[in-house]
Amino acid sequence: MTSTPEALADASRELALAALHEITAPSTVGPAAGHSVEEDGAVSLRFENRLPGYPGWYWTVTVAQVDDAEPTVLEVELLPGDGALLAPDWVPWAERLAEYRAHQAELAEQAAAEGSDEEDAEEELDADDLDAEDDDDLDAEDEPRALHAGDLDGVDIDELDEASDEAEADEDGASGEDEPGDEDSSDEEE
Repeated sequence: MTSTPEALADASRELALAALHEITAPSTVGPAAGHSVEEDGAVSLRFENRLPGYPGWYWTVTVAQVDDAEPTVLEVELLPGDGALLAPDWVPWAERLAEYRAHQAELAEQAAAEGSDEEDAEEELDADDLDAEDDDDLDAEDEPRALHAGDLDGVDIDELDEASDEAEADEDGASGEDEPGDEDSSDEEE
């Protein structure tokens, strides 16, 4: 039986490395980087990490020994060191949404304030300086077409139906063919 945490750390180093090699390639495990004693008497051995993308992180193996039994591995994990790059703290969705809405309201207030400044500037313009004829000269083609329900790529489907109905009516009238049930007036006179 090992009597001190330091003795347990020394005695279980090979056991800790064997546990690490079960979960990660030996090339990702660096030299020993110390150990710490947990509250319950277990010892956590640290090894340098060589995984790309995890600078400042350490492989940590927690071992314990009960009475005269052999040391046992409790946990194997990758933990951040003091200078490790960490993800930001998690913020609940309700709080993030509230912050977003507050920011949107702030932007709307700024836009309204800027809009009122622009309106004040427009009111200061002299109406005589504006050329009213320029507004009258706009062609209908210059105005942008608004898409409405039923439009397909800016084409009003209802207008296409009306145009095709008119075209069919024109073709029937131009062909000179009588519709069934129509009688020629020249036949009645004879």
